Amino acid sequence: MANFAKPSAPRFTVEVYQNEFLPEGGSEVHAIVTVTATGGAAATRAAAARGSAAVVIMVDCSGSMDHPPNKMRGAREATAAAIDTLRDGTSFAVIAGTHVAREVYPGQGRLALADPVTRAQAKQALQAVTAGGGTAIGTWLRLADGLLRQSPAAIRHGILLTDGRNEHEDPAVLRATLDSCAGRFTCDARGVGTDWEVKEVTGIADALLGSADIVADPAHLTEDFTRMMENVMGKEVADVALRLWTPVGAEVRYVKQVAPSVLDLSDRRTEAGPRAGDYPTGSWGDESREYHVCVRVPAAAVGQEMLAARATLLLPGPAGEPPTTLGQGLVRAVWTADPAASTAINPQVAHYTGQAELAQAIQQGLEARKLGDVDGATAKLGRAVQLASASGNADTAKLLAKVVDVVDAAAGTVRLKARVADADEMTLETRSTQTVRVKKT
Repeated sequence: MANFAKPSAPRFTVEVYQNEFLPEGGSEVHAIVTVTATGGAAATRAAAARGSAAVVIMVDCSGSMDHPPNKMRGAREATAAAIDTLRDGTSFAVIAGTHVAREVYPGQGRLALADPVTRAQAKQALQAVTAGGGTAIGTWLRLADGLLRQSPAAIRHGILLTDGRNEHEDPAVLRATLDSCAGRFTCDARGVGTDWEVKEVTGIADALLGSADIVADPAHLTEDFTRMMENVMGKEVADVALRLWTPVGAEVRYVKQVAPSVLDLSDRRTEAGPRAGDYPTGSWGDESREYHVCVRVPAAAVGQEMLAARATLLLPGPAGEPPTTLGQGLVRAVWTADPAASTAINPQVAHYTGQAELAQAIQQGLEARKLGDVDGATAKLGRAVQLASASGNADTAKLLAKVVDVVDAAAGTVRLKARVADADEMTLETRSTQTVRVKKT
């Protein structure tokens, strides 16, 4: 374990959990890399005067937001609450999204600086926002990107709310927009009601390293938006990368964030010199995240050992300057003839492997259910119930119980419910990747 600090920034620690022992000829190494940032609260207060954050709120104002009317009203109230949560000195803007994107406040391609006056003006401007038109989410994101690129702030963040499907834009356009925005700002995405597409909303959040969730009842939007904005205001360090270096002959098979949610980062690698690659982790406040790293190493004889990978947390430096090392951990491989040592599974690795399987089982089970494959859905969702029970993931177990009747949780025996509320099914799908942390012993 190693940790490094930067003045007036959170302190990072990197810990590696693994069973380093492999049998003779073994070639696959698994490790959980735990990254923890602490001390960011004081740093955030110190950063307030520097205006170190820029936020754009994108509100769906398509015609469906008026059906029922409390969706549009709830969206206005929630956006006003988020504006009230902005720290003084934060740059911000509000966008109304339909089949086009329109600046609500401050307008003229600018960002405003949060203070009592601008917050009041923004909330006043919100009152004139009405519903009408279609949905083209890529246009919203492109306008937000253009606004955020003006700001020198370390933290650049978007909050996006939609109640419907992206029907007025080719899916390829949205994908291209997400690709172009990735790395420039992070974004939390929310679906209100039950007429939106889960994969679209979660895809936006995943691409932009944010969170996704459902707010089935518009009355709960204000609480959710306030919590989201409080989380953004707690961020202090942005664009942090996890760099993995491997020796000659070794290669990274995959890298997945596994807590607080499952997110595969493998295809987001950018080369960073000989045998090294960087994986984006986004922005950080006071928090802890865990990553599952799998490395393939050259098979070796009993008694040999090697450094399988070096995990380094890096903060990019100003133009022309090297990055700052925030923390570092080592992944090792040792070959042994002791079968007890080589077959033991590290508890952290086992736990998060199960959590990733849990997320996959839920998604596959729900897809089978939609297709009318009763046997396939029962098998997958039964396995999900079994995994949730074994790992102590009580929140996911409760969501599953709204979709299936649980006969025997330990055995994974379930029956599909004949009728399931849309909100319950969508909540399970949206939150399927949320994990529970390993039980420390």
